[in-house]
Amino acid sequence: MNKDDKRVAVLTSGGDAPGMNAAIRAVVRTAIYRGMKVYGVSRGFEGLIRGNLTEMNVGSVADIIHRGGTILQTSRSEAFKTEFGREQAKISLEKEGIEHLVVIGGNGSLKGGYEFSKLGINVIGIPATIDNDIVYTNSIGFDTAVNTALESINRIRDTASSHGRIFIIEVMGRDCGEIALASGVAGGAESILIPEIEPDLEQIVDKINAGNKRGKLHSIIVVAEGVYPVMQLREELQEKTKRDTRVTILGHIQRGGTPTAADRILASCMGKAAIDCIIEEKRNVMIAGKGEKVHDIPLREVIRGTKTLELGMFEIARILSI
Repeated sequence: MNKDDKRVAVLTSGGDAPGMNAAIRAVVRTAIYRGMKVYGVSRGFEGLIRGNLTEMNVGSVADIIHRGGTILQTSRSEAFKTEFGREQAKISLEKEGIEHLVVIGGNGSLKGGYEFSKLGINVIGIPATIDNDIVYTNSIGFDTAVNTALESINRIRDTASSHGRIFIIEVMGRDCGEIALASGVAGGAESILIPEIEPDLEQIVDKINAGNKRGKLHSIIVVAEGVYPVMQLREELQEKTKRDTRVTILGHIQRGGTPTAADRILASCMGKAAIDCIIEEKRNVMIAGKGEKVHDIPLREVIRGTKTLELGMFEIARILSI
């Protein structure tokens, strides 16, 4: 098949992440630049099963690089986890003569894409998840989520200092402590609770009491969701320290908002690289890397890997929070 005959579809799947739109833009415009036809799939794998495909042009992705969320929308599809669902999705692509699919999403989306590739569709993955838990790469959306959490920590520190309170701030990351660790270190948190390390309540109390002795009136504790029930933690700390303790749960505010420059650059480079892989006849790979330096890795290696948190950062947090 000549490059002029190539057709590609692009979708976003799973949880949204700031920078997804920048990646869509890069995929669409690079494909058009290379003489390819490109189709947008509405609502992820679920939309692919239902045949919700629309041919896109340069104007389809105008003025979206700065927008959070995803113009293609997203979903989590139970139907796509079945063989029948994937067969229906393949039929949707075949009706338009499409042999290539760019999947923008997290671990679950990439695993779904890998299973789909077994039906003969060439799947190119682009990692996009605020959790930053995909092996071998930085993920689109992580930098923005950290900066969103950090801005909240900065604001809460102001009021914590004014009132002499302990503040517990819960951030996203049920199975991965990347957001908690990065925002906690950057925000100067006294304690950081992450799933990779067993919480030590006594150590937290000791740090708070040590700060009190030297005249420190406030403390910030950053907790990754699910590591420790934050309302229970509040009661326990208030009882042990006799200090007013408040809880702030940031929740989905971390998913939205304008993507940072770092996420826009990463998304743009990965989107272009995805189409380059198709032109170079590479099959079933994920684009990995950091900043402008990206490369491709076989999808089968990605889905079999488990990302390990760099705990050297946790040691930095422990030392600097004395």
